[in-house]
Amino acid sequence: MKAISTQRYGDPDVLTYSDLPDPKVGPDSVLIRVRAAGVNPVDWKSLAGYLDPMLNVHFPLIPGWDVAGVVEAVGADAPEYAVGDEVIGYVRKDDLQHGTYAELVAAPVRTLARKPAALSWQQAAGLPLAGLTAYQAAARVGAKAGETALVHAAAGGVGSLGVQILVAQGLRVIGTASERNHDFLRSLGAEPVTYGDGLADRVRALAPDGIDVALDFVGGGVVDVSQELLKDRGRVASIADGEVKEKGGHLVWVRPDSDDLTALGALADAGKLTVAVDAVYPLSEAPEALRRSMAGRARGKIVLEVS
Repeated sequence: MKAISTQRYGDPDVLTYSDLPDPKVGPDSVLIRVRAAGVNPVDWKSLAGYLDPMLNVHFPLIPGWDVAGVVEAVGADAPEYAVGDEVIGYVRKDDLQHGTYAELVAAPVRTLARKPAALSWQQAAGLPLAGLTAYQAAARVGAKAGETALVHAAAGGVGSLGVQILVAQGLRVIGTASERNHDFLRSLGAEPVTYGDGLADRVRALAPDGIDVALDFVGGGVVDVSQELLKDRGRVASIADGEVKEKGGHLVWVRPDSDDLTALGALADAGKLTVAVDAVYPLSEAPEALRRSMAGRARGKIVLEVS
């Protein structure tokens, strides 16, 4: 198969596009012919070695955890799927080596769900990691209908999905973004505010009685700002602030979860959730896609088109 890989840690320039052996299919896994793979910040962070303290890493390393594709073969004990099924997955395994930037991926069934019919292959590939992150963060803070939520970095890949999930759950959503993304947030059902100095005052102008929950998808001290506004300081979740637990909030490291992924697919097929695609690159141009991700200005998801 063709794949993007590296023999050492480094920046995107260490990646090569070449032939690698097809993956083996374990008993509780299926082999997926990849149609598209999502690009996430964790991909270039793992390439740089940032995950080395927590995961066993093996080379050659194929990056990527997001996939959308078609089942090509089924393991000995994987009755959930059949050849020809269209699936999506957040294919994070215990070790880091066989990622989704490839023509073929062996994925444990616990990481998969059916592809939502309402989404294109490119949109579907951008849903799993970002969608699960937002969905699980909302669950962690106990978001409920009728409450007011503050979402930081609301126009990004995770934030834009978080806004839609919360709106679908019946919350009022205030989202931070640069002014160029305010109309985009309004289209998702959020009330936009500009991030930066004075954010707390701008949110108070919209929600004088405070907010009920806050989701931090950016870091940089916004947990502290959120706690100034929260009625209950503990109802904040962050994916970027390593001190959030010491501050009384919740740290979210997204987990593969078939049920949660199925729920996201149901929202998409009900017309309550879509995936904004910022840019699409062919698999061979994965280094350029990662550089775009590193710039941190994407509106929505960056995706690799594989087949």
